[in-house]
Amino acid sequence: MKQGNIKKQALMFILLLGIISLLSDFTHEGARSIYGTYLGLIGVSAFLISLTAGLGEFIGQALRIVTGAIADKTKKYWFMMIVGYMLNLLAIPFLMFVDASIWQVAIVLILIERVGKGIRAPAKSALASFTAPHLGAGKAFALQEVMDQFGAFLGPLFVYLILNLNQGSELNGYQLAFGLLGIFAILTLVILIISRVKYPHPDEFEIKTIEKGFKGNRSFVIYMIAISFIALGFIDFPLLAYRIGETTTINVIYVPLLYSIAMGVDAISALIFGILYDKIGTRSLQISMGIAMLFAPVFFLSTQVYMIIIGVVLWGIGMGAQESILKSVVSTIVSKDKRATAYGIFSSVFGLAWFIGSMIIGAIYGYSLVGVVIFSVTMEIIAIVMLSFVNQSIKHMHKETEKNTTS
Repeated sequence: MKQGNIKKQALMFILLLGIISLLSDFTHEGARSIYGTYLGLIGVSAFLISLTAGLGEFIGQALRIVTGAIADKTKKYWFMMIVGYMLNLLAIPFLMFVDASIWQVAIVLILIERVGKGIRAPAKSALASFTAPHLGAGKAFALQEVMDQFGAFLGPLFVYLILNLNQGSELNGYQLAFGLLGIFAILTLVILIISRVKYPHPDEFEIKTIEKGFKGNRSFVIYMIAISFIALGFIDFPLLAYRIGETTTINVIYVPLLYSIAMGVDAISALIFGILYDKIGTRSLQISMGIAMLFAPVFFLSTQVYMIIIGVVLWGIGMGAQESILKSVVSTIVSKDKRATAYGIFSSVFGLAWFIGSMIIGAIYGYSLVGVVIFSVTMEIIAIVMLSFVNQSIKHMHKETEKNTTS
């Protein structure tokens, strides 16, 4: 790859990954916005819906610790992405053939969709990180996240329109939505194959890399602890949707629209804080978490419409910062030959902490909304403090790297 043209090529590559992210998120986030309602419609109990959602997220996250290691060992990043995306996306249109008589198939397909994401996610994050030396880690992940969340914004909106335009059976409307999302699934796979042909060796973008793997990498260990507290205290959207339905302040038919708003804010937030990360490092994550943690008191301690909307916006800011900055930090503290493994560990730790946090918050919710707010805010404050130690550790690591380079 010619050096004079490498920055332009890196930008084109990250934009291609962004288009893939846009189309894939359009597909699976559109589907995810109606999973719960659809499962209920075909006779699945509330317990099984909750179990499917939690189990799917846990499998999708925990699997990454294995798939990340495989990607690093084999260097077959593209193969992992293609297999993962096929499972992740093609499971969705098959949901159009499921009805109440075979509701178990719907649960299996939803779990397969999450497994697919678990297979392709570490490889994709590693590929994106290889462009960091030329674009900046924060900017590289932010550009991808903006397009990713644009798809996540449009997908639920598309499904909302399909459901409202369909005048026949309610079940037929959901099945039609899943079927139409299949068009975008196939388009995603086509662009993925084109990208594979155009850029067969994207790891060549990053020539020089830090030498830190996992052995003795204090920065990575402290960082895993810090992100665990972020995940423990961050509340997932389904609970926000449940709270909206409980208050009856806003009609539940508008929940997909609120989710779309959150995804739009997520995209803008990712870009702003991603660019900021390249300038001030992990302090940008501290700032974003300081803003985002306000969503819990604003959202849960009021039933006024404007406060609920503000709460959703603040939640979106937190999501955007997480999606862009959290991955950016990994690319600056782990060498490229171990990075897919690092992303696998990162996702598994973050996913497990999120799962535990969700159970704790769910248990507290039944007794006290104030308790939910106190727990959420406390966890984020601890995370912000821990990130100060991460920042110091990264500075020390980079000083050691510079010393070894000059000596």
